[in-house]
Amino acid sequence: MTALFSQRLANLKAHPNILRHSLRGIEKEGLRVDSGGELSMQPHPLSLGSALTHPRITTDYSEALLELITGTHDRVDDLIAEINQIQRIVACGLDGEVMWNHSMPSILPAEADIPIAWYGTSNTGMLKHVYRRGLAERYGKTMQCIAGLHYNFSFDETIWDLLDESGNSQKNKRSAGYIALIRNFTRYSWLLMYLFGSSPALSRDFLRGNTGGLKELDDQTLYLPHATSLRMSDLGYQNKAQSSLKPCYNDLNTFLQRIYDAVTTPWSAYETIGTHRDGQWIQLNTNILQIENEFYSSIRPKRATGRCERPITALSERGVQYIEVRCLDIDPFEPTGISAQTARFVDAFLLFCAINDSPLFGDNGFCSESAENFSTVVKRGREPGLQLSLNGQKINLQDWANDLLDQISTCADLYGQALEDHEYKSAVDAQRAKVENPALTPSAKLLDTLQSQHLSFQQYALQTSRSHADNLRRIGLSPEELKFAHAQVKQSIDEQKSLELDATESFDEYVARFHQALKAPKSS
Repeated sequence: MTALFSQRLANLKAHPNILRHSLRGIEKEGLRVDSGGELSMQPHPLSLGSALTHPRITTDYSEALLELITGTHDRVDDLIAEINQIQRIVACGLDGEVMWNHSMPSILPAEADIPIAWYGTSNTGMLKHVYRRGLAERYGKTMQCIAGLHYNFSFDETIWDLLDESGNSQKNKRSAGYIALIRNFTRYSWLLMYLFGSSPALSRDFLRGNTGGLKELDDQTLYLPHATSLRMSDLGYQNKAQSSLKPCYNDLNTFLQRIYDAVTTPWSAYETIGTHRDGQWIQLNTNILQIENEFYSSIRPKRATGRCERPITALSERGVQYIEVRCLDIDPFEPTGISAQTARFVDAFLLFCAINDSPLFGDNGFCSESAENFSTVVKRGREPGLQLSLNGQKINLQDWANDLLDQISTCADLYGQALEDHEYKSAVDAQRAKVENPALTPSAKLLDTLQSQHLSFQQYALQTSRSHADNLRRIGLSPEELKFAHAQVKQSIDEQKSLELDATESFDEYVARFHQALKAPKSS
């Protein structure tokens, strides 16, 4: 524990109320599948409202890939209660289908038959749809049926003064603090993959006849024996344009400039594809990235945007508002995809990342060593005697993990004190047990279940998804919840209709205005 870490810890101990105002939210993805566990080919159910305008139930890449969005909460139990409620709304609203509660997909149809999400005929809806057409052209459809859980998190504004973060304005202090957190997250997120990775296996069909260097568990299932999260590996994700893009996490402005360059610089392969085919839009532009959100990363600095405002502009003008953790797998053992215990640990982990020393990365703002550690753990994390690299020196994963848990534990104690919630301490203790015994990790438990019960990944995933859906439907919705759910469905449908009736410009004009809204980041 360094002097800076100790000092910041002491400052927070003296002002525990600051942590009471931390906010967290969840975005959980999951495929709709039919009774046989195959990808649904049905449109987004009307019973769930408009995917374009519903505040809590939408779709991601595919028409069948649901995305459930909570509000923000200052307590974990309230957060889990809301995602549980949304899950119950979905379970009760699906007719003959269930939500796939795993990160790796169910049985998929032929690549060409995977339906891209449709959001109606408004310009806003068409922009979202065409962007996804571009993703299909660039990366293929199969990879984008992988699902994850995003954890959005922010601290109370005053914490950055308490941590004595540098900056000539509150906006710059806040942004510098979150970027420092992101650097440390990049250094240590391999630990999250070891502890919570839940995708060591997948259906053979996902790789379309290839094996990807994986082993055969049975005639339907491929796996790696010590993998934690094949979802977060480079499996199936081959794209020279994105692999050439190295973000800079040393300061916000350089990070934004690199993303800006990517969304404004043409890529020859995409120029060959073009933006139109047979008179139809097939991608928004031919640049390295169509839009900022196309950049694939395990964590992002975020800022709420106004109508027609681009993320780069919002971040540049108003600074980082919160961070989005994107590397968490769906927990197949939890109907909500994440447990309260995991959420509490992530809170403590993010606080640790915020208050620990965070030296700048020397590798042009990118840390190759951290990227290699992450890649090693997602494929080999439970391998006996596995070693990682710390400042160029080899270190045993278990030794490093225990050292980190000691420091994270002190952060969990701070949350426990501030919120009078003793479950934060037990959340860290549960992770210590996983470090000592890898068989307790969710990735190991999943593989053990497949092997001991002689189940393919497809069979197991369908069984658990059905079981979760049955339990959620059995609990059902209270009259108040049902009334609220129906009101959100009706309002969302009305809002989409209004957008479609109020169009005042052509889609071509709308796309041009969308691109014109992109502004180069300002120097702080």
